[in-house]
Amino acid sequence: MAPMSPPRHAENDLFGAAPDPQQPASRGHRPLADRLRPRNLDEVVGQESLLGPDGSLRAMLARGSLPSLILWGPPGVGKTTIARLLAEAAGLHFHAISAVFSGVADLKKAFEEASRRRGRTLLFVDEVHRFNRAQQDGFLPFVEDGTVTLVGATTENPSFALNGALLSRCQVLVLNRLEAADLDALLSRAEDLEQRPLPLTTEARAALTAMADGDGRYLLNLAEQLLALPPGAKPLDVPRLQALLAKRAALYDKDREEHFNLISALHKSMRGSDPDAALYWFARMLTGGEDPRYIARRLNRFAAEDVGMADPSALPLSIAAWETYERLGSPEGELALAQLVVHLATAPKSNAVYKGFGAAMRAAKETGSLMPPKHILNAPTKLMKQIGYGRDYAYDHDTEEGFSGADYFPEAMGRQRFYNPTGRGYEAEVKRRIQHWDKLRSERE
Repeated sequence: MAPMSPPRHAENDLFGAAPDPQQPASRGHRPLADRLRPRNLDEVVGQESLLGPDGSLRAMLARGSLPSLILWGPPGVGKTTIARLLAEAAGLHFHAISAVFSGVADLKKAFEEASRRRGRTLLFVDEVHRFNRAQQDGFLPFVEDGTVTLVGATTENPSFALNGALLSRCQVLVLNRLEAADLDALLSRAEDLEQRPLPLTTEARAALTAMADGDGRYLLNLAEQLLALPPGAKPLDVPRLQALLAKRAALYDKDREEHFNLISALHKSMRGSDPDAALYWFARMLTGGEDPRYIARRLNRFAAEDVGMADPSALPLSIAAWETYERLGSPEGELALAQLVVHLATAPKSNAVYKGFGAAMRAAKETGSLMPPKHILNAPTKLMKQIGYGRDYAYDHDTEEGFSGADYFPEAMGRQRFYNPTGRGYEAEVKRRIQHWDKLRSERE
């Protein structure tokens, strides 16, 4: 398939091409990321599972069958560039639009142009999740009849951000954040293009890649600032580098997937009794701008659900930590929440109450309006006494063990076991008591 000359790109995406000898460094008015734009799929850095020798995209191109795709991944990992190079490799016209700036008229024009090319158009839609459901539905007939090969790019989880009908007609490919080795390869290509090294110590070079947080475009923008320093300048150490450049803000949106990913990571780290991982995810949420009150509420729930009776002190401690935060505010109050995170992570765990409560709720719904046994009902009137209310009630405090062994379930229901304590923490003692009461009840029956 003969590659076509691509039209103008929708955005500066990835970066990572080997230096082009026909593109001298003197053309400095073009951004570094644009000058290092890959010219073919072999030059794209990272995404080995898609673009390696056994990658899924390689297999699609080898078969000569490129389906409609959704490229899902964080910013700066090559979504736009890969789409453009796929069009070239498949011999398709590349038409790019952005859901941020385009409307119905733009879509209609794109489909009309694609119809004239009779199925030889790759329509790239950046930020495809920003189109509403009606607009997404508008793609369906043109994807189904082959008018366009749709390649959508999104930073949001397609399961939540895209229509099920559109998803069913596309393959979702996951692009990963760039690893440290990938980012270092980009820096090397930038140095080769500019024909001079970045003015950094070894430690500062590693810190620079960490600043980019897996975003290749952001890394090259940082590198461009460093390459603008006068040649021969003393290499920057880590403190001087940090003073000169701004670190990329961590990906976090309090009402999107990353929010739920991090609270899930915090919960499961505590459930797995790993205080170090739990502190890390707690800190990640705080640095991402999460409201500490939301975290406090979730920790309170964790104390009841996951620690439970294995450590009854966890629940009042969670309230105390929450109140401490409310009184002190940030950042002092966050220490109380950090202490609670460590307490919950290191506490013995039991979800026996959580499971028992769920079982009891199911039984309550199934058994309807069964009356309590008459012996435990009060009898304030003569009639109630006559029909047996309160008859033969055993007052537990009057027994030798402080335990009567009476049956408190509805007569038509029989005894049930909802709460099954574990042998962990305080619940081991609770389990011993229940076993003792079971023995006494059996003897008295």
